[in-house]
Amino acid sequence: MTSQPDMQNQSLHNANEFSVIQPAAMLGMLGGGQLGRFFVIAAHEMGYKVTVLDPDKNSPAGMIADVHLCAAYDDEAALKTMAETCAAISTEFENVPAETLATLAKSTIVHPSADAVAIAQHRIKEKTFFKEAGLPIGPFVAVTHESDLPEDGDMYPAVLKVARFGYDGKGQARVANQAEAKAAFQGFKQEVCVLEKMLALDLEVSVVLARDVHGNIAAFPTAENSHLNGILDVSIAPARCSEVIKANAQELAKKLATKLNYVGVLGVEFFVVGNQLLINEIAPRPHNSGHYTLDACITNQFEQQVRVITGQTLGNPNLHSNAVMVNILGDSWLYSGQQQEPAWNKAFAHGNLKMHLYGKHEPRKGRKMGHFTVIGEDAQAVLNAAKVARSELHIGE
Repeated sequence: MTSQPDMQNQSLHNANEFSVIQPAAMLGMLGGGQLGRFFVIAAHEMGYKVTVLDPDKNSPAGMIADVHLCAAYDDEAALKTMAETCAAISTEFENVPAETLATLAKSTIVHPSADAVAIAQHRIKEKTFFKEAGLPIGPFVAVTHESDLPEDGDMYPAVLKVARFGYDGKGQARVANQAEAKAAFQGFKQEVCVLEKMLALDLEVSVVLARDVHGNIAAFPTAENSHLNGILDVSIAPARCSEVIKANAQELAKKLATKLNYVGVLGVEFFVVGNQLLINEIAPRPHNSGHYTLDACITNQFEQQVRVITGQTLGNPNLHSNAVMVNILGDSWLYSGQQQEPAWNKAFAHGNLKMHLYGKHEPRKGRKMGHFTVIGEDAQAVLNAAKVARSELHIGE
């Protein structure tokens, strides 16, 4: 039973969650990558200050934050400082320990919740949640022991994924049969995994949305995504699919956020198989596929993140331009076999191209160093220009 003092503290905390935090207040960001950097930029433009917690002294967000706490995500002193100095806290990195969010939530406003992040951090919990919520998903098998791997049959070919800490194609292996699945499971040191049946995909789409403490939802237009070597390569908004599929993706994403009682910015990825939409996974934060919102929408996903945690009204998520977003990886510096700067002048020669470099100090193969977005009225012209610029920067070579 909760003691009376605890109940009073919880009531006070709940009341604070519904109050509006005005500009000049200090906000907290767990994670110092590019998503955190864009959050800092949005917060600064809106008049807020930001404290970033990230163990990397060269973190892109930490370099421009008002305060950079260079410490581990479970560092007690750093968490105490954040709790005492930040009016509200969010995250840009789903692998921040859920316990960290729970600890901070005892004394300050934290969105999204530790419970929601814990579900997104674990693929089996995530898929089980989808299934129990009545959301459409593809066939999967939870694998805690080698004996859980199904015999050859309808589940193959499949993808074996570690249940935790896998992203951008890491911790994943394509397997054609049980023997290959067993070998992959051994390769993952028998970590808990999920086996997902490979599907005949027609398309991959995503919806990024913001949901506030009152349950209001503002969803950005459905985007079409393509991947290269397991990493998101290109996002096209609006998606080039039927209006029915786009509308269904919006409704399913909203249903998911509501079932999860989610507060914050959420990315929802879908597989399109024929006329069927299947939820692939969620990201409890702004999403790479939503970067196009920076240049093509009235409100971008990072401004929405600031609005949610400060209790401000959600912004208008509508598109004002067609958009194609292209990721820039460290490979663009290394394509010739030796490190050299990409041909930025060729990219900047496209008048409708908006460049975003993340300030990372070292390009590495597969590392996200930036992105660009081409915007305009004519969807085909926008796509053509993005393809040309992508080639000029040696992306995908």
